[in-house]
Amino acid sequence: MIEDGKKFALSDLTSAEFRQLIPCRPIILLPLGSQEDQGPHAPMGDHRLAGMVTWQIAASASSSGILTLAAPTLPFGAADHFGAIAGGMALRPSIFREVLVDLLDELLRHGLTRIIIFNGHGGNVPIIHEVTLGVRRKGGPIIPSFYLWKVAQVLMERLCRVNEGAFGHGGEPLTSISLWLRREAMRPDLWVSPEPAGRFLDLPVAGFGCVDFEGIPIDVPVEYDLVAPNSAFVDAKEAKADIGHAIVDELVKLGVRFCAHMAAVSK
Repeated sequence: MIEDGKKFALSDLTSAEFRQLIPCRPIILLPLGSQEDQGPHAPMGDHRLAGMVTWQIAASASSSGILTLAAPTLPFGAADHFGAIAGGMALRPSIFREVLVDLLDELLRHGLTRIIIFNGHGGNVPIIHEVTLGVRRKGGPIIPSFYLWKVAQVLMERLCRVNEGAFGHGGEPLTSISLWLRREAMRPDLWVSPEPAGRFLDLPVAGFGCVDFEGIPIDVPVEYDLVAPNSAFVDAKEAKADIGHAIVDELVKLGVRFCAHMAAVSK
């Protein structure tokens, strides 16, 4: 995406243009996401949302005087509980780890040390921590990571009254954000109310990867089709595009402020 002739994405820059910018020590934003079920009403590619938000942050930060560029989005996240739902495509955690290591190494080898990860998939979180901690232990830079939708939930709670039961996979805040950023791909006519979770080992499924035994959560290899048999984990019917707009605006402003902070502490 190019705005007023200005380029804020690595995928839009020529190599000659980028070489000229490297001495300016740009902040590089690396968006990560997933291709997985997001409820029956929403497009599976939340990586598209992660990329769109990250680009807006890069454009806004650059316009405020902080040279910031968005890297291409990695569309596949680490596989966790969603493999049983058709249409999902994910990487084994070990492979995701190696891919992330390689992507960061490619930036670091050129002296690009001001890096912020903008992550849109919960299954990526522990691996991101492991990889960025490894970079730091080897004497490399501190690489912070935003878990976008976790941050968005906090912002949404500040902005408006939301039923706690609306937060969760396939629900808020992602549904309102999707209605704002990807309205053309949404299918509100397919919204359904959540069904009771299934059973596994003749025990009730209690959530992602666990069953209930005498009121105690026991970890088991259970996937999303038993957690949410009709793909609806929470009720998303109260989602609204204008709420999504407000959340994205606040998310971008927060991201820009953090870019400014990183620029100040990494001189």
